[in-house]
Amino acid sequence: MTQGTATLAGASGRYASALFDLADEAGALDSVERELTALGDLIASNPDLGRVVSSPAYSREDQGRVMAALLGKLNASELSRKFVGLMAGKGRLHLLPSALEGFKTLLSAHRGIVEAEVASARPLDEARKAELIRSLEASEGRKVSLKTRVDPTLLGGLVVKIGSKMIDASLRAKLARLQLVMKEVGR
Repeated sequence: MTQGTATLAGASGRYASALFDLADEAGALDSVERELTALGDLIASNPDLGRVVSSPAYSREDQGRVMAALLGKLNASELSRKFVGLMAGKGRLHLLPSALEGFKTLLSAHRGIVEAEVASARPLDEARKAELIRSLEASEGRKVSLKTRVDPTLLGGLVVKIGSKMIDASLRAKLARLQLVMKEVGR
């Protein structure tokens, strides 16, 4: 595999790795990324389509026909069509969203980009995101792709996960540490 140190587990990881290798050999990484991102966005934004992908109530043939029609409308390459068709034919279409995420992870690693996930109590504005990216890139020594999500249980601060490292600078964690110290002092 040419994707460097990124590894993925499970069946969806095997599909993602196979797709990455085939797209890399064909020199089609960028086009496959565009096509499958568009397909993934359609699946995520359309509940009916999401049910077709995830429900065993639809036959493999029906799932394959729906995906072929969608990929046709997207003018997708033969590689993308065969990949999605194979997953539908094997009854593994429910793994498509996680396989697409795995493909993106492998592509980021191939491009020298590390993914960082940031949870915050409130949405981060663009200036804060840019500042966080600069800081993470300086500490990691490579490009950082930032995914953010809101977690109101944090109360304040951030939880950053980058690779296998986690930095918990949330108010919740600080209060928990303070509570632990207070218990130790009270003994």
